[in-house]
Amino acid sequence: MRKKFISFALSAMLLALSVPAVAQQLARIPRIGILSPSSASSVSARVEAFRQRLRELGYIEGKNILIEYRYAEGKRERLPDLAAELVRLKVDVIVTTGTGILAAKKASGTIPIVIAAAADPVGAGLVSSLARPGGNITGLSLMVPDLDGKRLELLKEAFPKVARVAILWQPGATRGNLPLTELEPVAKALRLKLLPLPVRSLDDFDSAFARAKRDGAQALITGTGGLITTQQRQVLEFAAKNRLPAMYNNSEYVKAGGLMSYGPSYTDLFRRAADFVDKILKGTKPAEIPVEQPTKFEFVINLNAAKQIGLTIPPNVLVRADKVIR
Repeated sequence: MRKKFISFALSAMLLALSVPAVAQQLARIPRIGILSPSSASSVSARVEAFRQRLRELGYIEGKNILIEYRYAEGKRERLPDLAAELVRLKVDVIVTTGTGILAAKKASGTIPIVIAAAADPVGAGLVSSLARPGGNITGLSLMVPDLDGKRLELLKEAFPKVARVAILWQPGATRGNLPLTELEPVAKALRLKLLPLPVRSLDDFDSAFARAKRDGAQALITGTGGLITTQQRQVLEFAAKNRLPAMYNNSEYVKAGGLMSYGPSYTDLFRRAADFVDKILKGTKPAEIPVEQPTKFEFVINLNAAKQIGLTIPPNVLVRADKVIR
């Protein structure tokens, strides 16, 4: 009887000791927070590219990695609360873009933040330099200062008669008013008049489009920003309905029916963001991981979209496209 009691006591002791050990092991599963200014549907391809790369690196969601998804649905005012939620959940790293970066930075100065795509992280004061970010932020730069002018040049080359170009842009993002100030000298050199269409909330789009029609816009170019991304369908419908040649900042618009785009591949940027997360989870500090720039750029043309609005893309522009949708 005494031997049975001792055996039972030892078993109970081992069980008691193993429970905290198991709990501690479960608690060590890394938790990633994804903070998006956009909607889940508008960035689904990007997020899937991120998750696919994680799987390639050996992370299985729900098994050895947990992901918390937070989407602001284009409502910038929601971002601070969503960022605070992720901080309360004690995530190991936050992956975000655009205005989500500012919200995450304000919410925590210690939790590592990986920028999946930022227009100008140095100019916006998010990092000290590309080579030595400093602080708790690193990731990928969009190099937008070099791209906005290129988009305008391609648009003018494709449609030489265009003289008035509406630019849909999001004030108060990480680059402030730079999208306009940087485009102005390019527009002047191309003899184009820019018609700024600022959008700060979902309610601004209808009035912005009405202003474009009133001011005689002959073409459209879109800037970056989660708010604009969320309204992709509305933007595409406006351009098609008014037969406006449009140049978008990424190929997702063209694949959804838009005319042309030039810029880095966002799915590729999100895929590469997973490598930053992997390094951080393995112990490297964000301050020690250099910010990287895009390596994959795409000039995409949708001939179906051109046909629908009665436009012809010149052969000299077509041959420069990386992808033509027919």
